[in-house]
Amino acid sequence: MTKEVLKQQVSSLPNEPGVYQYYNEQLDIIYVGKAKDLKKRVSSYFRKNVDSRKTKNLVNAIHTLKHIVVPTESDALILENTLIKEHQPKYNILLRDDKTYPWICIKKERYPRVFATRKVIQDGSEYFGPFTNAKTIRVLLDLINELYPLRTCHYDLNQENIASEKYKVCLEYHIGNCLAPCIGKQTTTHYEEAIGHIRAILQGKFNQVKDAFKKEMTAAAETLQFEHAQKVKLKMEALQHYQAKSAVVSAKINAVDVCTIVSDETTAFINFLQVAYGSIVRFHSLSLKKKLDETDEEILRVAIVELRRRFQSTSKEVLLPFQVDLGEDVRVTVPKIGDKKHLLSLSLRNAKQNRLEQLKQIKLTDPEQHAQRIMAQMQRDLRLSELPTHIECFDNSNIQGSNPVAACVVFRQGKPSKKEYRHYGIKTVEGPDDYASMEEVVYRRYKRLLNEGHPLPQLVVIDGGKGQLSAAIKSFDVLGIRGKVAILGIAKRLEELYFPDDPIPLYLDKRSETLRIVQQLRNEAHRFGIRLHRNKRSKGAIHSTLESIPGVGEKTIIELLKKFKSVKRIKAASKEALTQILGPKKAKIVYEHLHNETT
Repeated sequence: MTKEVLKQQVSSLPNEPGVYQYYNEQLDIIYVGKAKDLKKRVSSYFRKNVDSRKTKNLVNAIHTLKHIVVPTESDALILENTLIKEHQPKYNILLRDDKTYPWICIKKERYPRVFATRKVIQDGSEYFGPFTNAKTIRVLLDLINELYPLRTCHYDLNQENIASEKYKVCLEYHIGNCLAPCIGKQTTTHYEEAIGHIRAILQGKFNQVKDAFKKEMTAAAETLQFEHAQKVKLKMEALQHYQAKSAVVSAKINAVDVCTIVSDETTAFINFLQVAYGSIVRFHSLSLKKKLDETDEEILRVAIVELRRRFQSTSKEVLLPFQVDLGEDVRVTVPKIGDKKHLLSLSLRNAKQNRLEQLKQIKLTDPEQHAQRIMAQMQRDLRLSELPTHIECFDNSNIQGSNPVAACVVFRQGKPSKKEYRHYGIKTVEGPDDYASMEEVVYRRYKRLLNEGHPLPQLVVIDGGKGQLSAAIKSFDVLGIRGKVAILGIAKRLEELYFPDDPIPLYLDKRSETLRIVQQLRNEAHRFGIRLHRNKRSKGAIHSTLESIPGVGEKTIIELLKKFKSVKRIKAASKEALTQILGPKKAKIVYEHLHNETT
């Protein structure tokens, strides 16, 4: 189908809510989306000024499109989610399926069993979950077994089998884990009462169960059944202990879902909390690979719809960090203060933690991917035209103008390339002039790279503020590389970043990976420059001390330093030790000069 025909299809779309599907030449669905206004949404893909490369690839792959009109945007959300799960289009974000998540089942039987399962069978049984952590299920089942003695056998406990005494009690009865309904020792009414309490616990209704225990304990105490009352009290304490370990939010918050997102260039990290009766009853984190440079709003909308479906949430309110249109049936709240704000902050903290853990894992298992991610982040933060895979940083070092030196350090793929580090002695500058020194060193560095045909870096960092940056730019202008190589200065006081011709500095988050790399560059250049400066000062001090001795030349100085390594050791040496190297006459001169000088 030609682009003209495709544009005609777009122009004929209705201004109504619905779902659109893009097909490639093989008539495979490559993208599914929902829209409040089909015509406006689909038209936005075919604008001339689409910035995203991935979106351009999608548009170029579209051969034809189809659409479905639905009554409301809520219907569009549900239909979009269903079609994505069914067809798994190439350019849609895909969430991992939930088939392997465990559930807690209350089996539909005369005396229901309660157990964990990964298979959901539509036989009238009740299923609670799914749970994202198997440990949570084990803790819950241990609590249930501690509070209520339930059967674990698979016997068919109908009235006829019990009346005919078909079964005998097992070991579970003798050790107190079952009350023997198989031989009629426990009535269905008593058993169903226990199942009702278990159902309430699984729904997070702890107060309902605690009230029932309190009534039972009081009634037992009034009839002088103190042993039974003590047992009920221990059960109530066990339930309170479990509730204390679960995240209690606020008794005022009944049923809400919370969802937050943290993202970078390639991946989004989602955290989902489900709150019921004042406690967090479900906690889930996931990561999604971006397909079309989707915004956080688009990703969060897809994620929250799928997670609510997956965990069978019926909450009418969803707490989000920003407004997302979830249709008419769900109220989206962006809290600013109070308990709901604390919930949102908790979810965001867990999303960030999930991101850190996964990034650490990637750093260990795939260093190349880790480096590419950091480079992409730097490109975005510093507004660069290309990935800064090759970065260089300059720093000057002098003390009141003495021994002025400069250092250039090189980073490749975000890591130091120490074999490419270079030291520079300042040649053309008299006195302590940092600006002129910076101008000289930058000129010498890139003049040589250009003459030898070596590639230039994508980014140059200057240790200093506007003054040093301006000096470096003068050399860029002379060499004709301004605009071809990005350059910035970093000032030490507030870690502000300065760009050419921009008086307003850029302030990055103190925990930003980009700022961390720039700081590492600056610190490494400073360390490397200081090392040369100290060496020059040290050598100057050594030579000035030894050269002041009459009759001692360079050859003698070299012999002494080879043997004793430092002036301090030469002074500490005996006259006999010096005689073995220099002979008696010269040894006497050196020994007397150094000791007279010391005195």
